[in-house]
This record gives sequence, structure tokens and C-alpha cells, in this order.
Amino acid sequence: MNGSRPSSGASGPFGFGFMGVKWPRIFFLIALVQAIICLAFECYVFWKFQTSLTDQDTQETTDANTDSPRRIIPTFLTLFIFGFLYELVVVWDALRAKNTIQVIGVCIANLALMVYTAIQVEQIEEALGQLKDNGSLKNPQDNMWADVKPYLVAIPCILGFCTIAMAFTAWKLYQVFAWDILKTIGADYRMKKRFLHYQIYIALLKFDFFFFLGFTVQFLVIVTLKTDTEFGLTIAAVPITIAILLLAAWFTRIENKIGMSIVIVCYLGGLTYFLYKLVRIYQPHTEQQYRAVRKSLTAFAVITIILIICTIANCIICMRNFGAGLKNHLRKPSRDVEKNPDLNSINLQDVKPQIASRMTID
Repeated sequence: MNGSRPSSGASGPFGFGFMGVKWPRIFFLIALVQAIICLAFECYVFWKFQTSLTDQDTQETTDANTDSPRRIIPTFLTLFIFGFLYELVVVWDALRAKNTIQVIGVCIANLALMVYTAIQVEQIEEALGQLKDNGSLKNPQDNMWADVKPYLVAIPCILGFCTIAMAFTAWKLYQVFAWDILKTIGADYRMKKRFLHYQIYIALLKFDFFFFLGFTVQFLVIVTLKTDTEFGLTIAAVPITIAILLLAAWFTRIENKIGMSIVIVCYLGGLTYFLYKLVRIYQPHTEQQYRAVRKSLTAFAVITIILIICTIANCIICMRNFGAGLKNHLRKPSRDVEKNPDLNSINLQDVKPQIASRMTID
């Protein structure tokens, strides 16, 4: 799901040519350092948590009151490992392709992760209280919460600081990437606007994948009834969703209206699925099962619902742009795009009407 072709900044081993430029390098290093520090803190909390638990009786696995709190730390750790690694891939892809829209999306996603880590502080404190009441801690007198709280509080603080740093760097990247556009002669405003919508749509697909899979990971880890039909359907939804998102990007690129119409129907099905999950989290007969991660599941479900709605809207806009010539630009060979970077580095500055005069910047 590549929103734009790589430009000259993508040269270098494994597409890391952007590391030779100041602001792209700074943006990537912010994301990398953030991931290393936060994952180190999460791993310490996980180790402290697991070593403080008593051995679990096989009969207890059917008791949601006992088993659900035990799963909360593994759930968070699994999600953070996936989240930070996926964010690094998205950052690499955005910088490689000089995609300003995707860079802005990373900043917003980082802000969402900050909110999520703030939610986990209260949820872990609540889970530790339940485990203490259930006699699941080896030493109930040991104040484990006092040991892990500083690390849990530090994580959203680090994310908040890094989000601010990312936003500032994104503004600098906006200016750096816009410089390529200034070298273009006779840019077509309408065509660039169509490509802007295309880039937004592709970026939304990438973040749809993250939040859908993030929700699914939490659901699969926290649910105790592995034989439940809903559990099997949730697992089956993962490869189906990946296929839908890949097809959505491909149908948009080749401008296939029938395929796009089918994709929209799938989006509506996904919207219904998440609304159903959101209701199920708070239903009386299933509420206890989701209690340990109810707030985080709710946050992910709401964000995913909003993203799906935005994706449907942009999908319709892209369909309306079919037949206007964008497909030919997307199919240009890479060397032709290098000669004419007009459609390679679209960003917010490009959506302004073009000046009548022409100029060349060497």
C-alpha cells in the first residue's frame, strides 16, 4: 500500500537514503528512541508483574474474575511491541516516499498511543487490586504498585514529549519536502489535488490496519473461552481484513469502480462489526470478561470507527476522481517520476493555486 513513488530521498540501502538529510533523520531517531525507552519500561513492568504472580491453577482459567486481570500486562506488552514496531515501519515508509500526509498521520497516531498509555495506568492499578483480593500475588504485603507506577506514568510523559518533538519536526519536513515541488515547472493544481486525496486514502488504510489489529490483539489475549465461536471469527477476520485493505489500495490505483464498490460494502461491514464489539464490551453477561481492558478496548474501537468513516468518505472522493488521468501518473516508471517529481511529494503546501508565472530553481 504505497501512497507515492519513492523520490531521490529514498536512495540508499533498504530505502534509508533519507538518513543523510537532517530533519528526516531527526524524525526517524525520535520514533526509534521513543520505541526503545517505552518498550524497555513495559518489559520491566511485565517482568515485575509475572514474577509476582502465584502459579495459576488449571481450574482458575475458567474464572474471568481471576484470569482476566492476569492477562492485562501481557496484553499491553504485546500491543506495544506491535504498535511501536509498526509505527517505525510507517515512519520509514513516509520518509522514504517524502509523504507529508503520512508524517502528519504518524504524529496523530503517536498522540493516540499517548492516550492509550495513560489509560493503562489506571487499568493496571485496578488489575493489581483484583489480583491481591483474589490471592493471586505471591507476597500480598509487597507494594508492587509503588515499584511499577513511576515507569507506567513515565511512558505517556515520554510519548507526549516525543509527540511535540515529532510535530515540530513534521513542520520542518513539510518545508523540506515542499522544496522538491518548487523545482517543478507547470504543475497541474487539479491533478495534485487528486493525488493528495489518493495519498490521504492510502495513509488511512495503513492506520486502519494498525488500529484494527491492535483491537484484535487485545481481544484475543483477554478472551478466556478459546472454543467460543466469536473467538474463531475474530481470528478469521485478521487475514480477511488484510486482504481487503490490500485490494482497496490496488483497486484505487487501477481505478476499478466495481472493486471499490465491493470494498465500500466491506467497510460498512467492518463498521457494523466494531459497533457490535463496542456494545458487547458493556453487555451485562460479557462485561466481566472485558473488565480488565474495557477502557482500552473502547478507545481502540471508537478510534477505529472514526477511521473507517473517514476512509469511506475518502474512498468515495477517490472514486469520483477516476478517469481524470491520475492513473497514468501512478503508472509512470520511476525514472520518469524522478524527472518530474510533481506527483511524488505532494503535501499540504501543494494544494494552493499555482502562480501564473513560471520559474526554475537550480
